[in-house]
Amino acid sequence: MTSTILLQTRSWPRPPRLAKLTKIAQDVSHCGSTTSIRESKDVTESTGLVLIAVLGAAAQWLSWRLRIPAILLLLLAGVLVGPTFGVLDPDALLGNLLLPVVSLSVALILFEGGLSLELDEIQKLKGTLISLVSIGAIVSWFVGAAGAHFVLQMPWNLSLLLGAILTVTGPTVIGPILRQVRPRGPTATILKWEGIVIDPVGAMLALLVFNVLIAQSKGEAVLSTIQAIVLTLFLGGAGGFILARLLHHALRRHWIPEYLQNPFVLASVVGAFVCSNAIQEESGLLTVTVMGAVLANQKTVVLRHIIEFKENLRVLLISSIFILLAARVDLEALEALGWRAVAFLGILVILGRPLSILISTWKSAGVSWQDRAFLMWMAPRGVVAAAVSSVFALELHHAGIDGADLLVSVSFAVIVGTVTLYGLTANLVAKKLGVAGGKDNGLLLVGAQDWVRKLAHVLQTQGIAVLLVDSNRQRIQKAKLDGLPAYHGDILSEIVHEDLSLSGLGHMLALTQSSEVNRLAALHFSEVFGKSSVYRLSAMTLKQHDHEVAVQGSYGRILFDRDMGQAYIAARVASGATFKATPLSEEFGFDDFTKTYAGLARPIMVIRDKTVRIATVDQPLEPKAGDTLVSLTDD
Repeated sequence: MTSTILLQTRSWPRPPRLAKLTKIAQDVSHCGSTTSIRESKDVTESTGLVLIAVLGAAAQWLSWRLRIPAILLLLLAGVLVGPTFGVLDPDALLGNLLLPVVSLSVALILFEGGLSLELDEIQKLKGTLISLVSIGAIVSWFVGAAGAHFVLQMPWNLSLLLGAILTVTGPTVIGPILRQVRPRGPTATILKWEGIVIDPVGAMLALLVFNVLIAQSKGEAVLSTIQAIVLTLFLGGAGGFILARLLHHALRRHWIPEYLQNPFVLASVVGAFVCSNAIQEESGLLTVTVMGAVLANQKTVVLRHIIEFKENLRVLLISSIFILLAARVDLEALEALGWRAVAFLGILVILGRPLSILISTWKSAGVSWQDRAFLMWMAPRGVVAAAVSSVFALELHHAGIDGADLLVSVSFAVIVGTVTLYGLTANLVAKKLGVAGGKDNGLLLVGAQDWVRKLAHVLQTQGIAVLLVDSNRQRIQKAKLDGLPAYHGDILSEIVHEDLSLSGLGHMLALTQSSEVNRLAALHFSEVFGKSSVYRLSAMTLKQHDHEVAVQGSYGRILFDRDMGQAYIAARVASGATFKATPLSEEFGFDDFTKTYAGLARPIMVIRDKTVRIATVDQPLEPKAGDTLVSLTDD
């Protein structure tokens, strides 16, 4: 009975007003349900993005704290939250935006790398670097491709692409290892510049192979493939040069206000990348790399603030992209390779790298066999290999080419294997070969003012290695004209920290006109040289001196004497004082020196057995016979 009534009730026609109200209620209910779903999806996406940012920052901090390459921690974080526990799914998180995000990130990373390519520094390496990034890269390419084909059983087309991708090393992984080992001789310089230059070279080589594969998959003729390659090189070379010159002209003419320069340059790079790719597929990487190199070698516009912005952006991009890409690694595919992956890694380490170094440095007169041996044992792969392999794998997948996903898994296996192997053994190998830095006595002088250059010249004539760093290009040019090793850059910049060759240097003296820069530089390099070997000029008044001494352990030891700050030394030198090296002996000791100059000389350093002892507020000098006393004197 009840069922019948209910059925009859449901069959009754609703009044028009009631039907209209019901329809409105259903629409509102549906709208609320849709909004709830959309909000839930937004929350999930926000959580994923926040998770990537937090993990990236945590990995970078742990890397700094534990002094291990950040790339290992970033890869570990990505694998844990991705294929291991399934917390993060990059494809579901970003969907169709995954490829554009990765591509734009690689473009910005390569542009930032191009900003580090100052041709003046490259020319000093003569033919060794050119041979290493050309002939050496080709040797590495063919060895890697052969290994991929015969060991991993990949088809020749994908093997050639994988071999090209794995020719790159990268400064993001080379830099921390070099700072730890600090090798003597030319090896540190060669490895540093190889890591910078080989990234765009390897990326372009992989790009050319990729264009050939895409052309073959589309059934295009050889002539059209050659045309595509020529157009890619033309757009990347000429297009990148023209766009960089236009951007430089706009900056030089002050058409862009300073507060808009960073976002304008960022938008210009992204726009150039997209437009170049729209004209010719995958030509944008070369375009942005050339843009960065051209801007780095102009002399009329200060780009320090832009470089710092790109540096911070690079850290964020590397952290995020590595976690995203590592979360997409197919562990089952990698596990299926088993011993083949280990054997392929062995081919790259034992055969590919040594053969590349032997051939490319065959006629390099300034490279000893110990240097060659150490170079053979240093080729860790970094972020560009991971990002480029992921971009090309996605593109090949869309083009319907089978086996493309294996590129990513193998690339990440090589990255983890090489960074772990070289990172753990580089110091031991360098010591066995006799190229490890050991206890160095040279001085890193932060600042290149007139009086600093004069001091550096005196130290250099006494056989003490020096390196001057200053953000003022004119001062650096004057230092180089005086025959002093000098580097142009901001000492607080992470790029400078990575690019500096600290071989032979054991102390850091912060001598700039800014007390804040001196304090931060001392704090920055205390992790490199140790707190006891980091110094800065006094900037306090006599009343504040006690407090300054109390905090000097955190910001470097206070140089010379409490009244010998930047202003005092500069004024003395301007009035005719000079730095002088005076040998002490039994016949002419420190007491004789003091009587001779009668207060006109201020001792600042002692050179004993080719070792520098620096006067500080907490530890005055104790010169003795046989020492060479360096002083600031009016004589």
